[in-house]
Amino acid sequence: MRILIIDDEPELIHQIRQILLKQRYTVDMAYDGEEALERIFVDSYDLILLDIMLPKLDGYSVINEMRRENVKTPVLMLTAKGMTEDKIKGLDMGADDYLTKPFSMGELLARIRVLLRRGNDLASSVLQKDKIRINTASREVFLDDNPVSLTPKEFLILEFLLYNMNRAVSRFNIAEHVWGEEFDTYSMSNNIDVHIKNLRRKINDPGGQVIRTVRGVGYMIKDDSQ
Repeated sequence: MRILIIDDEPELIHQIRQILLKQRYTVDMAYDGEEALERIFVDSYDLILLDIMLPKLDGYSVINEMRRENVKTPVLMLTAKGMTEDKIKGLDMGADDYLTKPFSMGELLARIRVLLRRGNDLASSVLQKDKIRINTASREVFLDDNPVSLTPKEFLILEFLLYNMNRAVSRFNIAEHVWGEEFDTYSMSNNIDVHIKNLRRKINDPGGQVIRTVRGVGYMIKDDSQ
């Protein structure tokens, strides 16, 4: 598997490269947006790790050019930005997932494995649990093939839990993923619980059989077929 890392922080990019090499990935690097596009249009990659704040061309411009030229390689955004709107913008432009800096290398590797498993075809945009199906590209949610209307934050929570299927996700990690720097640590727990309650109601999960409460930790969606 060949991965391209695009970031302008030499220390971080080399740290990620060493970890990926130990996992037996083939790794290339680019330090600005123009160099990144040159590599993307010449070589073939299985996954791209893309920072948003880049010299010459920012990450949004890179992914916009990729998708305009029909390059369907999965993209994991790496960004220091905490605003939900910035993350949604990247996803709407064609990114497949994102991580907010600083992040753990363990979580980075988990996200990489998920995106590589999903592959590059249309099905890669779909996450599913029983009768619930979400399309991460179109931002649509279906229950028994009927559309479900979620708020942007409800969608991000459901998407995050599905990406981390079979893993207990803490309330802090949910808040960090969905609210970024906007969340208040004092009201965080109650705020998330309210969103989970509303989300369960909309996906017909009042008893918490789909979104399970993990006491003392947070929440989890479990794949019962495994």
